[in-house]
Amino acid sequence: MAKQVFDSIQDEVKELKKERNALIVAHNYQLPEVQDVADFVGDSLNLARFAQKTEAEVLVFCGVHFMAETASILCPDKTVLLPDLAAGCSLAAMAAPKQVMKWREEHPEGVVVAYVNTSAEVKAVSDYCCTSSNAEQVVRAIPEDKEILFLPDFFLGNFVKQKTGRNIHLWKGFCGTHAIISSEHIDQLKVENPKAEFIMHPECGCSTKSMPYADKILSTEGMTNYVHESKSEEFIVATETGILHRMQKQNPEKKFIAASDEAVCGYMKQITLEKVVTALERLEHRIQVPDEIAKKAKRAIDRMMEIT
Repeated sequence: MAKQVFDSIQDEVKELKKERNALIVAHNYQLPEVQDVADFVGDSLNLARFAQKTEAEVLVFCGVHFMAETASILCPDKTVLLPDLAAGCSLAAMAAPKQVMKWREEHPEGVVVAYVNTSAEVKAVSDYCCTSSNAEQVVRAIPEDKEILFLPDFFLGNFVKQKTGRNIHLWKGFCGTHAIISSEHIDQLKVENPKAEFIMHPECGCSTKSMPYADKILSTEGMTNYVHESKSEEFIVATETGILHRMQKQNPEKKFIAASDEAVCGYMKQITLEKVVTALERLEHRIQVPDEIAKKAKRAIDRMMEIT
């Protein structure tokens, strides 16, 4: 039988979704054309919640590997597909389970908070999971007399430490994409765009110097909500550039300026429409977390969900 001919790749994606009873979810940093075919676009926390609620049998996860793992852990009855296995995360790779276990041995009463940007294996040896939108809330829910290890992102951990005043040990990890953003360039942009509000993600390497001057420090979802509600018409946005597509699409009358045009995550950009089509056609690449690891990791994720 001849393969059906479609007018566009978008039409092909729609037809394949129907055939597979599938939905496409995409992170805010994905390519614009991938975001445009997605059934849901959001940050890590909202993607996880959406995955739990949907009745679709197949989820095509347009993000990076740890996000697809989280979806698989929360939805063991669904087929979770990652269109490209090369879509990893350099930040997640900076923390290994053995290193976490060593800290736990040295601090038997300590509490480990793992940012969602970690592998399932690391989540499995942690007490709580968190995202950039709820990290402060999760830390505040932990008894005040407890030592906390926050991993793997140093800058987000430092932000939470300053906000809460808690005894937090900081992992020395960082996001290479966010680290590119410099406070000096932001200073220049603020001079060139005096009416623009400056909003930033707490993962930014520039956070220490730029934090006092930021109008808002927010997660990606917090950013998209804020720019929609704000009366301002111009914004300097310090995070991965992919988010500007969603912002502009939802607020066509407003102006959005990337804090750095070089803040592009190559891992996120691995996913293309062609790879989405292949994933739906072949049902690849299926992400499955071993039961024992999934059970332990889910404990940390559930604790986060209960708090937020």
